[in-house]
Amino acid sequence: MRHEKAARVLQLARRLAGSAEGLTLDEISRDLGVGRRTAERLRDAVRDLFPQMEEIEEPPTRRFRISGGLDGIFQAPDAEELSALRAAADLLAASGAGVRAEALHVLEHKIMAAIRTSSRRRIAPDLEALVQAETIAVHAGPRPFEDAEVLGAARTAITSLRALRFIYDGGSQPGRTREVAPCGILFGRSNYLVAVEGEGEPRSWRFDRMRAVEVLDRSASPPPGFSLPDYADESFGIFHETVEDVVLRVAPSSATEALAWRFHARQELTQQADGSVRVAFRAGGMRELAWHLFTWRGEIEIITPESLRRIMVDELELALARHRPHP
Repeated sequence: MRHEKAARVLQLARRLAGSAEGLTLDEISRDLGVGRRTAERLRDAVRDLFPQMEEIEEPPTRRFRISGGLDGIFQAPDAEELSALRAAADLLAASGAGVRAEALHVLEHKIMAAIRTSSRRRIAPDLEALVQAETIAVHAGPRPFEDAEVLGAARTAITSLRALRFIYDGGSQPGRTREVAPCGILFGRSNYLVAVEGEGEPRSWRFDRMRAVEVLDRSASPPPGFSLPDYADESFGIFHETVEDVVLRVAPSSATEALAWRFHARQELTQQADGSVRVAFRAGGMRELAWHLFTWRGEIEIITPESLRRIMVDELELALARHRPHP
């Protein structure tokens, strides 16, 4: 068996051992980026190496899994994987996400404690070299608020499908007590709870404006069909406003950069005959989008909507009024 095939078989075995419900052939094909025939051959190879693999009938499909996990000899991480874990934890810590950073550091310690002594000695020099040679470039921006008690209460309410009560020092009525049905959490420059109050629509609540948070003994579920990724995609940033059709023109001088840029999860990039790039997507949050477009230093022209053009002009005039020399 060639090395790359053996590595892929082991990769599949790890996925089957890490999935509680198992994977279908279509899911194996998608996850490994292979055709269905290749997925079938890899499944058969895993069955030969791990006879404990189970087949679960789920008409019209069939799922496969390895219950009980894999022996530690197949699971030992290498120096690059551990270095990536350390870097992710350090990046979260540097950005102010202390709760999630601490969770990754604890995970790192658990992994190291589970590795055999001989394996730890083997990877230790490479791991130390990588840690010393790589660091995080921290960009300016707000530090997200992460309080372990507040975040823990929100997660408990989400996983147990219960209501959450808190005093909210924001919105149109600061200091008012709110009772909401949590839908999910958005992590970013600021951290938000996405939740529904009463019969309203899902909206974002800033964690740093929530206090006296309490999980209630009352069931509360997200609206039927709610999707957190779809909710996040409705806005360029965090602010949820009316969704509009956005069309931008990137000058030819910045076309290469634009083609590699992610303006929106559902963007359409089209290179034009003159070398420019047309960027199109649907989103709300025009003010945040205007703030971002300002960083392109005039390389981007706003085609639509008109509301975005007006916001950009207003922001530029405000900046000029602040910084233009006085007579």
